[in-house]
Amino acid sequence: MPFQNRDLRPDMSITKAEDLREMSDEQLALTLKETCDGYFKLKIQAQTERLGAPSELSKRRRLIARILTIQNERTRAVSAPGR
Repeated sequence: MPFQNRDLRPDMSITKAEDLREMSDEQLALTLKETCDGYFKLKIQAQTERLGAPSELSKRRRLIARILTIQNERTRAVSAPGR
């Protein structure tokens, strides 16, 4: 039971690839921008003070990677429709 609500932040509530794939290109780009901004702020905070949850850095890094992967998949699907 202690792991049910591990992440209560609204910007990190979307972590599954299926949820990200359901988003439009514009929503995905906006989510990527917000996540990158939050990641940058966390990195600065980690350098200047202690983080409450150091695992947030790796969670955001993984979310950024997921979003970039989905965007790359979509780009490849458009550029090679015959495959």
